[in-house]
Amino acid sequence: MKKDKIIFFDTTLRDGEQSLSHSLSPLEKVDMALTLERLGVDYIEAGFPLSSEDDFRSVYEIGRQLKSSVPCALARALPDDIEAAYHALKRSHHFRIHTFVATSDIHVKTKLKTSWENVVDMAKKAVRLARKYTSDVEFSCEDATRTSFEHLREIIEVVVKEGATTINIPDTVGYSTPFEFGNLIKKLKEKTKGLDKVILSTHCHNDLGMAVANSLSGVANGARQVECTINGIGERSGNCSLEEIAAILHTRKDLFPFENNIKLSKIHRTSDLVSRICNVPIQPHKAVVGENAFSHSSGIHQDGLLKNRETYEILSPETIGLPGHKMYMTPRSGKHVVQHKLSKLGHKEKSYNLSNIYKKFTKLADKQGQVHDYDLEALFWLGNEGEEFYTLKDLTVTCGTNKTSKAKVALSSSGHIYENKASGLGPINASFKAIKQIIKKNITLTDYKISSKGRGSESIGQVDISILFEGNTYHGRFTGNDIVEASCRSFLQALNNGHRAEKVSMKKIENEMNNKECYI
Repeated sequence: MKKDKIIFFDTTLRDGEQSLSHSLSPLEKVDMALTLERLGVDYIEAGFPLSSEDDFRSVYEIGRQLKSSVPCALARALPDDIEAAYHALKRSHHFRIHTFVATSDIHVKTKLKTSWENVVDMAKKAVRLARKYTSDVEFSCEDATRTSFEHLREIIEVVVKEGATTINIPDTVGYSTPFEFGNLIKKLKEKTKGLDKVILSTHCHNDLGMAVANSLSGVANGARQVECTINGIGERSGNCSLEEIAAILHTRKDLFPFENNIKLSKIHRTSDLVSRICNVPIQPHKAVVGENAFSHSSGIHQDGLLKNRETYEILSPETIGLPGHKMYMTPRSGKHVVQHKLSKLGHKEKSYNLSNIYKKFTKLADKQGQVHDYDLEALFWLGNEGEEFYTLKDLTVTCGTNKTSKAKVALSSSGHIYENKASGLGPINASFKAIKQIIKKNITLTDYKISSKGRGSESIGQVDISILFEGNTYHGRFTGNDIVEASCRSFLQALNNGHRAEKVSMKKIENEMNNKECYI
């Protein structure tokens, strides 16, 4: 197989934005476009200029600022659309106009309400007009995978003759299968006049979960441009995921020996930026960029990884810009990872009984779901997870419309009851202030998440909290019907973890002093 190049055409700012509950501002789109350029994307579809003034302005600014990536604007096969695309991009050094028309019978008859002959004529005139403004013209046959082959071949031959340089075959509704899509690309290449002189492109949607597979099947059969989005965002179930295609091309060079310009080390940063700006969380189990993509909690997997990373990692996290994989200590973890973690914490194998520690570890893991390094240190130094330093004895809050929230908190510690009152921006903020005034230590809330467990009125809330306490991070989690109480108990759990860590530190110092005295 000839070693050539795969062109990455990113449509996050156009097709991806169409799926959002809110439009992105021109400033946000420029920020994302420049990040995509640093990632190494070849073409950036910056928007649909005729759709709104903001979109026109976004395309204009992106086209003006891009240096290495080529800006592209979408236009229906209509003169006004193509004129708008040109005026938005005319200040760019080099640009592409991407024009399209629906070609399947269902679209032609029910959406466009016209004849096939008119559709072909629209396509012909659109490409001809676009060629007046740029030598880089892409033409898309919308809903190509539900278009008859003869119609598809006919319209492609017409637009290639008019000067289209890229022909895009969209699986607009994610209808095709990899076998069908690959065969379509192959058949088009074999039987369509002039197609050998242009780039063949894929644009696959994920309605049936096959966008990436279909795109790869297209590449395997001769397509050399892949249209995709960061995190796979897009209409309905999304588009072909850029990071997945890039990772596959990197990992499976035996099947896809093609060059490309994507800088894999920038994938994680780009994915995170797009998620934050678009306000679209990444599914934890999302391939390549999901939170769990490089996380391991099974004892069997962790043991394999400790012996050879390639046993369970075909792509290293460092490749996409992460510092390394995560090994979570959970009830499913085995002795090997506990031993590994203790070693990283500085404890020699001869200084503890692994079986005893592991027995205590499993009990703690069953109790709280996940064990952190500071929990393991407590098991080593204190022999247990430690008692709660503070417990919530009473909580009263008042809040309402146009009222300052107030909280009264009572904590129990070492047989004493401590009470305090505080006001704040909401009942949770007021409660946390009251707790912090009792504790009288420097505590910073670094992460706060509420998630629903269950459905409807019977659901309960889980609160996950992270705090910075005495320079270290500690976590708390609590589930309950009252979200304010659950928040306070989660906050206190994190605080208790911090206090227990202080106790461990004192134990370490005491141990060091005893060793020094023995040495003297």
